[in-house]
Amino acid sequence: MQVTVFFPGLGIHFDINRVAFTLFGMPVYWYGVLIGLGVFLAIAFALNQARSFGIDPDRMIDVIVIGLILGVIGARLYYVLFVSVIEYTSFWQLINLRDGGLAIYGGIIFGFLGALLGCKLRKVPLLPMFDVTAMGFLIGQCIGRWGNFFNQEAFGTNTILPWGMLSSSTTAYLGAQQEALALEGVFVDPNLPVHPTFLYESLWCALGFFLLLAWKKRRHFNGELFLFYVIWYGVGRFFIEGLRTDSLMVFGLRVSQVVAAVSVLAAVAVWVAVRMRTAGKPLQVPALPPRSEKIKLQTEEGMVTVEVTWSGDEKRPSKERLQEMAREKWEGENPPKEETASDEKTGEDPLEAEEGESEIKGEGNPAP
Repeated sequence: MQVTVFFPGLGIHFDINRVAFTLFGMPVYWYGVLIGLGVFLAIAFALNQARSFGIDPDRMIDVIVIGLILGVIGARLYYVLFVSVIEYTSFWQLINLRDGGLAIYGGIIFGFLGALLGCKLRKVPLLPMFDVTAMGFLIGQCIGRWGNFFNQEAFGTNTILPWGMLSSSTTAYLGAQQEALALEGVFVDPNLPVHPTFLYESLWCALGFFLLLAWKKRRHFNGELFLFYVIWYGVGRFFIEGLRTDSLMVFGLRVSQVVAAVSVLAAVAVWVAVRMRTAGKPLQVPALPPRSEKIKLQTEEGMVTVEVTWSGDEKRPSKERLQEMAREKWEGENPPKEETASDEKTGEDPLEAEEGESEIKGEGNPAP
């Protein structure tokens, strides 16, 4: 499974292996490892950003699980129905993802549908969740696309650019598809370098992520980052798809290009309409309920339990800070009793002493 990849314009070449490692005698491919890494980093980022978008991280996890499951199903279903040229002979072969076979548009569509369902079930604000998910998608796509590199797939037509790529896999694929591509108006030479389109999409998604991250605090309404994601990814995918050699063609049109163009136009129209309606209005971030935790505190009266609270938009305070908050609350509710120096010496109650003095003074005054 080792392949030598050449970059003739750069004068470099190196060997890659589709297998990252073996586990119990079963090969684990880089494709799956990189997709898993992308998903992990996307989830970690989303959980870190959740409270700034008014989302409870615990509820967000439930939404992510639903979206992730449906996203994988959708990505595989889209690939099997519209992309793959393999004739599947068994159900296991149909669901086997170890050799690749996930279509990003299917993952995006079903992933967001899963998020929609999860938000409804777990009462999570939908549009803020879509905003966070959009940035997470860009992280996952940026990293996951490198799985295509190790599989030597999702590349483009011939190029004379310095970063043009060539391997036995690209030569074999283009040689087998050369006639079919010619019928679609795409002419290739299997022995020449090709566009590493997976690299283009990875870099495009990385740039898009940093742009959305920079715009996060400037967003005008909930859902704006999601719309910008659709526009950004759609524009990039439209042009990158035009270079690829494995596109699904219908009536002479590349399906992914049509989907990208329609998505971009729809997102632009929605953004303009919503922006006009929300012009001059401040961004409304959903408020999270206060969070609380019971803290054990050592006092002069012994060990006590104090419940402290903090804003739902903030992260959990450190252990030391929680102890400080608990002590401040305890001392505020239980102020120390103050005694005068004379009271401590005599042991008398001040009120009783004052009443006694009044009676003595009254006895010393003759009646009129």
